[in-house]
Amino acid sequence: DEVIAGFCRTGNMWGCETYGIQPDMISCAKALSAAYQPISALMISDKVYDAVESLSATNGTFGHGFTYGAHPVACAVALETLKIYEERDIVGQVRKVGPVMQAGLEKFRDHPLVGDVRGVGLFTGVELMKDAKARTPWAPEQKVGTMVMDHALRHGLIVRAIGDRIAFTPPLIITEEQIGEMCKRFKLALDDAKKDLNL
Repeated sequence: DEVIAGFCRTGNMWGCETYGIQPDMISCAKALSAAYQPISALMISDKVYDAVESLSATNGTFGHGFTYGAHPVACAVALETLKIYEERDIVGQVRKVGPVMQAGLEKFRDHPLVGDVRGVGLFTGVELMKDAKARTPWAPEQKVGTMVMDHALRHGLIVRAIGDRIAFTPPLIITEEQIGEMCKRFKLALDDAKKDLNL
């Protein structure tokens, strides 16, 4: 599934490239049109295609489709989006600023609320823990992830809380300066949550 990790997010066109995985199928969506038009796609390997083609020949047809499959407007937007990714070298952009974001967020590893920081390219998760060394999580009812997310929003930073993990997936065109600003605002959010938790 490359819906989130595809289209340059990890510093390659596909997340599977970043991790050396050779999939038989790749599903993708949102970034195929930069979210301007609803579209998704399933890319299949030659091995899968050959199996489908040979059985379709035996049965006379491959009777499969969706109501809006190959919609011309969505397809036109997707083709233009792919062209823009290439023209603007978005893969190169992510390779340039991804390490800056990783380094910026890595600095929060020593914050009292942070248990771990993991990521690649412009895709990072900051795990919040009560005790990082002992790997003790916060009680679910404390909703520490939501608390940090709400404080971040108050400081003008949009992040996503997935339980007690804060997900960072900024626009692929983010600049180094904007990453610095993002980290400043995230620190404010963490510090506000720290106060709320009386730490």
